[in-house]
Amino acid sequence: MEKILVLLHTEPDGSICRGGLEVLNASISVKDQLDGSELVIGIVGNNVKSAINRVGSCGAKSFIAVEGEQFAQPRYCTDAVAIESIMKAVNPSIVLAPATIRWNRVVPGAVYRVGAVADTHITGVLIKDGILKANRWYYRQRIEALIHRTQRPWVLLIESGVFKPYEGAPADVQIEFINVETPETVLQARVVGHREPPVGHQTIRPDAKLLFVAGAGWTKKQADGKVHIEEAEKLILDFLNLTRASLGSSKSLVDIGSEGQAVLSFLSHLNQIGQTGSTPRHPKGLATCCHGEEPHTVGWRFINERRAINLDPNCGWARGKADVLYVADAFAVMRKVNESLSASIGKK
Repeated sequence: MEKILVLLHTEPDGSICRGGLEVLNASISVKDQLDGSELVIGIVGNNVKSAINRVGSCGAKSFIAVEGEQFAQPRYCTDAVAIESIMKAVNPSIVLAPATIRWNRVVPGAVYRVGAVADTHITGVLIKDGILKANRWYYRQRIEALIHRTQRPWVLLIESGVFKPYEGAPADVQIEFINVETPETVLQARVVGHREPPVGHQTIRPDAKLLFVAGAGWTKKQADGKVHIEEAEKLILDFLNLTRASLGSSKSLVDIGSEGQAVLSFLSHLNQIGQTGSTPRHPKGLATCCHGEEPHTVGWRFINERRAINLDPNCGWARGKADVLYVADAFAVMRKVNESLSASIGKK
């Protein structure tokens, strides 16, 4: 019999993040397919009652919590001891947790303290012949493996956007609180505030509903034979600010700065998707001025609705990879789009 622990943490507002709800949904599916298994919810944070009640009807056998003001914010020392305490109290054989920034940096080390083994960047779980197996991407999403471990406890950190979030009705449940001692010495590290770049420079938004992909065409000579890099920057930043979209880029656009060519000043390798970049999972995507490099589409495959703007109707990148292709000048299109967005926002 497998005992499945869903390991969660609260957000600053006391809620459970979308990734946590997705993992819970996956855990319920795993429990239903493993005969005789049981589900336990473990949560770390401050004022956790509302968060636990939010998932109270999930069918878990019990709800375990480490609660306190010292657990409200991310801190390796306190998070590690909280996770260790929950693991010892529950003694699970399988642990599923969301791959959030907070959990990614602490869970593998924390569970090592109790003899568990952890796998990160999990993009799927399934039951085959009564055995739990997990999908994992290697080499920047170019190789996919199906893995299985006999060692227990087995901890899986699951990427967001893979499963649908849990949508069950709230319910009032009984919570078992674990008292965890935190010496003053471990509280010396603390979050004193949050800093965010100016709106005009905040280009990476993992939870945005739209991914805007800029290709190298933005920095090339246009119809008049000139490069319009300043106009390109303004059009792209205005669109990002109006829509709160996230910005992605091809490797070619990120790298051309080292070749002495004009480059978008706000782009960095953090914006790169595909090849050696990240694999975003946004509901919608709009690609502009992209080329036909096949590796670039590696970072595009998980976008649900993909549209592209390109002057070349035979562009290898757009054909077969975009759901809708607009054969048009991206500069002209984005001018009109920004004007329309500004007008609609002004009416509200």
